[in-house]
Amino acid sequence: MASPSLMDTLFQRTLDDIIKGLRHQQAGESAFISKVVEEIRREIKSTDLHTKSIALQKLTYLNSIYFIDMSWAAFHAIECISSPNFSHKKVGYLAISMSFNESTSVILLITNQLRKDLKSNNEFEVSLALDCLSRIGTADLCRDLTPEVFTLLSSSKVFVRKKAIGVVLRVFGKYPDAVRVCFKRLVECLDGTDPQIVSAVVGVFCELASKDPRSYLPLAPEFYRILVDSRNNWVLIKVLKIFAKLAPLEPRLAKRVVEPICEHMRRTGAKSLMFECIRTVVTSFTDYESAVKLSVAKIRDFLVDDDPNLKYLGLHALSIIAPNHLWAVLENKEVVIKSLSDDDPNVKLESLRLVVAMVSESNVVEICRVLVNYSLKSDPEFCNEILGSILSKCCQNVYEIIVDFDWYVSLLGEMSRIPHCQKGEEIENQLIDIGMRVKDVRPELVRVGRDLLIDPALLGNSFLHRILSAAAWVCGEYVEFSRKPVELVEALLQPRTSLLPPSIRTVYIQSAFKILIFCLHSYLLQRENIADDMASEMLGLKSQGECSGSSALVAGKAPARQEQDEGFNPRDSNKSYEDLSIINEGDVSALLEKGFTHESIVNLLNLIELALGPLSGSPDVEVQERSKNVLGFVDLIKQEISNGFVSERASKIIDMVHDAFTEELGPVSVNAQEKVPIPDGLMLKESLADLDAICGNVQLPSSISFSMGSPFGESVGASVSIPQSKEESEPSSESTSLLAEHRKRHGLYYLPSEKNETLANDYPPANDPKSSDNTNDDAQDLVKLADKSLLPKRRSNHAKPRPVVVKLDEGDVVPFIAKKSDTRDDLLSDAVRDILLGNVAKTASSQSIISDKSSSKRKGKEKLNVDLPESREILGVEKPDLGNPSSRRSKHRSHGKEKSRKSPEKKNSDEIGDGEKEKQKSRHRHGRHKTKQRAEGPLNVAAQTPVIPDFLL
Repeated sequence: MASPSLMDTLFQRTLDDIIKGLRHQQAGESAFISKVVEEIRREIKSTDLHTKSIALQKLTYLNSIYFIDMSWAAFHAIECISSPNFSHKKVGYLAISMSFNESTSVILLITNQLRKDLKSNNEFEVSLALDCLSRIGTADLCRDLTPEVFTLLSSSKVFVRKKAIGVVLRVFGKYPDAVRVCFKRLVECLDGTDPQIVSAVVGVFCELASKDPRSYLPLAPEFYRILVDSRNNWVLIKVLKIFAKLAPLEPRLAKRVVEPICEHMRRTGAKSLMFECIRTVVTSFTDYESAVKLSVAKIRDFLVDDDPNLKYLGLHALSIIAPNHLWAVLENKEVVIKSLSDDDPNVKLESLRLVVAMVSESNVVEICRVLVNYSLKSDPEFCNEILGSILSKCCQNVYEIIVDFDWYVSLLGEMSRIPHCQKGEEIENQLIDIGMRVKDVRPELVRVGRDLLIDPALLGNSFLHRILSAAAWVCGEYVEFSRKPVELVEALLQPRTSLLPPSIRTVYIQSAFKILIFCLHSYLLQRENIADDMASEMLGLKSQGECSGSSALVAGKAPARQEQDEGFNPRDSNKSYEDLSIINEGDVSALLEKGFTHESIVNLLNLIELALGPLSGSPDVEVQERSKNVLGFVDLIKQEISNGFVSERASKIIDMVHDAFTEELGPVSVNAQEKVPIPDGLMLKESLADLDAICGNVQLPSSISFSMGSPFGESVGASVSIPQSKEESEPSSESTSLLAEHRKRHGLYYLPSEKNETLANDYPPANDPKSSDNTNDDAQDLVKLADKSLLPKRRSNHAKPRPVVVKLDEGDVVPFIAKKSDTRDDLLSDAVRDILLGNVAKTASSQSIISDKSSSKRKGKEKLNVDLPESREILGVEKPDLGNPSSRRSKHRSHGKEKSRKSPEKKNSDEIGDGEKEKQKSRHRHGRHKTKQRAEGPLNVAAQTPVIPDFLL
């Protein structure tokens, strides 16, 4: 396309015109932008740099506001920075800084222009080049421009020198060998008198020390001098950050530094510097009691301040010091507890973390009660933060702080009923995990699961579906601890389970199948025990022991299942099936009424067949398959049970299925999957590549929408009482009434009731309010409660010992994968240690940079070829004992003399043959390669620990 004409140039739209045009666009803004971009594409090809710069300026604006791609204009931006006009150059550098990256193809074309601008006498052009280098500097650019940056570090213009110091951070990161050239001059800037220079260089060292603080330990005297003498708050904050990193590495350092830090805390009125002093003390100087007490006193000033930002900082500092100094928290417990109801969400979260951090084995019950009461009156977001904090704290180290697992399981059940609870997945995992790890808590676990399952109102809450899944699994897996197994089957198959997603319904069906197997197996055991006992009476046996022995002869299975029978009703040992052996009358039907009768078993089979019949045609494959499996089993058993007679075939089938379910499940290591070897020839990515094409049209069923209220329109209760201990043997009246009401409405799906009950016509709310006598929601009451619970106290003598918690030798904790350090960071640290420890090895690349300078730059070369070991004297750091330094110096001097002696021989170089020249060149290249390998290889600095001078320590 031809370049624009003179008229097009005269009437070119400016950036102001574009902005005004965008503001006047009521609709069709994209069309206007497209038109402007087309104009820019035409204008930017102009040979007039003024026209080109205006077009580039407009394109840069559109890129920053509307993210219009401008990578196509990269070469035009380079043309603009080559202009002698400063305004054109400024637009070009701005466009390059915004659009260039390491993959830009023309980035190497700006190297010479950057070098030229870095040497300019105009400090503003130098500033533009430095700013551009700090943003887009690549390894090649930083390598090529290191000499220019080094020269600018000693510039007489403070503005330029300060920017050059900032650019050093980017240069060191991209090209670590630049440390060997620039580091000494960077350290010299610490001694400067100009506060701007000192501020810039301290900021650079703060960033460097955050990556590898040990390398900068020899600079501690310089930082200490700044800490004592400086009055610039920003500089002091950066120095404090540096000492917070260095103090743990050198114990002697803290002894000298802690007093100046305390002096700054007493003197300063700046809140920023005050907080940094506090954070430094509570993180790195906790062994100094006087400094900690002073910090806690200053933290108190933050906590009582009306500014929520300062209050948050005070709570944050208190949470840092809490693990080592709990007394600091106790002194401020009133403010901490009241902050839970603060208007600022960040203050509330920090206060919550602080309260949770204080939870221990002795106060976990009290603090959980405080937090749950607060969750009831909190907004949904903070309510779930509280519940999540309780769950994560209590499960740490495999429930280390939990002593009464009955209480904790009850707490999980009550947390599920909190109106805003959305922690279904966490509660589900813990219910199942506790059931597998702690055998003693399984009766209470089944009781809690039963209370959740029989409440039909909970089925409409999508956040509780995962919890209901865990409750169903628990009740099916540990059904032997249930007092009324048939009641569980009715709850699992109630009509409102249609609200559950298919994945949860499959768990319900499987649990109902497990309970059915248990009921059938118990029914068979009852019949065998009764038959054995009646046979014993007929034979006239004298003792119960002989009776049990004969029953073993008559029916060899009965004694083996005695333990299982006892487990059927562990809460009422006086009514266990073992008592069935003591018989005075031979009425078999009367005995069966105490457990399962033939009629009850038939009714149970009919109930399951009626409830699962419609599910056999479910569109979900898993629901359909499980339903058909259970229905097939029910049909088989019904054929084998007739008139109270159970065939031998049915007994064998029931025994076989029961044996399959009796194998106890245990916890599995999180690393178990990694230990499974991958089969040969298995390539999952290749094998599943066509999965999207095959199943792309399959849509998952949409989840049921959920409102925070009850599904039936009633209001949700606002308080939940947290039980301290559960020793009940009878089910709660509330849950029984819920099931009874549901039985009344859907009697077709239930076994006939033995009692006529008169109940209300409406369902009760999903979260029925309970007694609130022990619920103290006022802040003052909570403070009083916390005053008792937060005090460290001796472990109380519990009525029952802590149950055994199954732990794995490995795998209970998720493995921590250490982050691999970047190779560039390692090279940077090695180079810094070389400089500070006096190693004079230089890389070939740094030498080539210096040797490539022309003869007109001799002075610059002399500045570059500095004697790096002398920097030790500037830092005031003693040289470490690295062997015999005198021999090393003598070798260095002799090497220099040999060079001087050999230099005249160069005049006779014409006498050397071509072959000898080639050999010398190869040896020279080989030597340079070895030098580079030594510089880049890992340095053995273990024995070269930097020595801190005595005047500091």
